[in-house]
Amino acid sequence: MGYLTACCIPSKVSGVTVSTMQKTSLRLTRAKAGLVVVDVQERLLPAIFEQQRVVQNTVRLIQGAAILQVPIFATEQYRKGLGPTVPEVAGAIPGFAPMEKLAFSACGAAGFIPALKKRKVSEAILCGIEAHVCVSQTCLDLLEKGFRVFVVADAVSSRTPENYRFGLDRMRAAGAVIVSTEMVLFELLEQAGTDEFKQVLTLVK
Repeated sequence: MGYLTACCIPSKVSGVTVSTMQKTSLRLTRAKAGLVVVDVQERLLPAIFEQQRVVQNTVRLIQGAAILQVPIFATEQYRKGLGPTVPEVAGAIPGFAPMEKLAFSACGAAGFIPALKKRKVSEAILCGIEAHVCVSQTCLDLLEKGFRVFVVADAVSSRTPENYRFGLDRMRAAGAVIVSTEMVLFELLEQAGTDEFKQVLTLVK
């Protein structure tokens, strides 16, 4: 029996028929993806571990998403206290219109979930701060609501390295996929040799 024939035959595990073919892609799908930028705000950012890394990679993700026509959503936590989104990030988002919230989770922002559904987003790409609070709680809520969640490790952080790591561990254990900025961009691109590829390539050089 050939390998291809064998791998397509359902097998039984403990009396249950299990197909060995993967039914759902494990990769990001451009048509289903949306970038969520969580609370990259002026009064919070200075205290963040490796803040420059977070801003640079968040901007790269935003620029890449714009090139690839992936919808972008931004939130701000208690703007009166934490200030507006930093100019580098706000200026990179076409038609910037952040959703303000008091809940730590972006899912608590009025209109956030309806906005995702309107754009047919079922795969959320998360970046921003803080990894162990607002990003983590957003991730957990999205997972609970049936979204696939991809957390961009080099575009999130917290005030301390420990909480940054704990946040990533918590989200990974809950079922989120931990990725990098370049992983996201190239996975959404899928192939080289296109005009989009040439534009995205300038972001990662």
